[in-house]
Amino acid sequence: MADVRVSAEDIDAVVATYRSGWLSMGPETEELERSFADYTGARHALAVANGTAALHLINAGAGLGPGDEVVVPSLTFVATVNAVAYTGARPVFADICGLEEPWLSAAACEAAIGQRTAAILTMANGGHDGETEALKAVADKHGLLLLEDAAHAVGSRLDGRHLGTFGRAGAFSLFSNKNLAVGEGGMIVTNDAEMAARMRLLRSHGMTTLTWDRHRGHASGYDVVTLGYNYRIDEPRAAFARARLARLDDENASRRRLDSRYRDLLAGIDAVMPTLPPGDRLQSSHHLFAIVLDEGLDRDAFRAEVATHGVQTSVHYPPVHQFSIYRDGAPKLPITDAYSSRTVTLPMFAHMTDEQQDLVVAAVAEAAAKVARV
Repeated sequence: MADVRVSAEDIDAVVATYRSGWLSMGPETEELERSFADYTGARHALAVANGTAALHLINAGAGLGPGDEVVVPSLTFVATVNAVAYTGARPVFADICGLEEPWLSAAACEAAIGQRTAAILTMANGGHDGETEALKAVADKHGLLLLEDAAHAVGSRLDGRHLGTFGRAGAFSLFSNKNLAVGEGGMIVTNDAEMAARMRLLRSHGMTTLTWDRHRGHASGYDVVTLGYNYRIDEPRAAFARARLARLDDENASRRRLDSRYRDLLAGIDAVMPTLPPGDRLQSSHHLFAIVLDEGLDRDAFRAEVATHGVQTSVHYPPVHQFSIYRDGAPKLPITDAYSSRTVTLPMFAHMTDEQQDLVVAAVAEAAAKVARV
């Protein structure tokens, strides 16, 4: 599904941190934060331990808590929703736009707003902007915060503006299957200085200074002013991320070519429909390539047949509102349910060859022709 190549330059950058003797939250972390802020155009960037920590911090940093409700998509990884629940706020699910548009619907979101709604948390599915601008308009109309799960969207820009910067804050993932992969890691961006300061406190136990500050003589002690967490990133991963960030746009351009080629090759295959391509305004990260099977086509049998050709597929995602932890009281989400039962994610990675892609398409074509409709 995804394949990570680690270059000699990546390894050299990581080894240098071990030789430096400074292993956590030091100069490499500072440089990564500066580089990521420059890359996204945000005023502030914070490096954290993982994407879930990033999501939790944007919710906590926004001041969400018990009594608040946050409108969220169900078609996302569970961490998006858990991050709301961690604060004591209540996630409220809203439907997606359509079978070809698997992102949060602004109309469905507005219909889900109630007296306790404090925020909307959107997710850039596959790196697509979806209805981000419309969601921002809904949030502004009702006096709500807009927060962005941009885990798929590093390198995605709408009219030149990076996703994750349309709301109050955005959270990114550096997990091993993401475009900017380091294994575990996350980034946060915001243009709100007060929120950035609060998240920096929360990232490291609510401490007013860090060891790196004291090492450089910027402080001689510290106070603890709030209940915080240990969401720090280590120096080797910060160096790794910074090295990979330098070639991210080139790798995303390779994904863009592969996305276009997939669409051309799949056009003549009955029973499969790709999700909508990015519009002219969006430079996408192309994190995923998903197709939707015709209604009634046995997805399990389809995937099993594709696997016989040596091709791995996946499903993004099982809807969160169907999980036991969130099932009670969940609303009906007919489009989310329909999409999630028919979608299949095909392999996509920057160094995928045409021959590999041809193999995937041939497997899809044979499976679509062979598998019976139920």
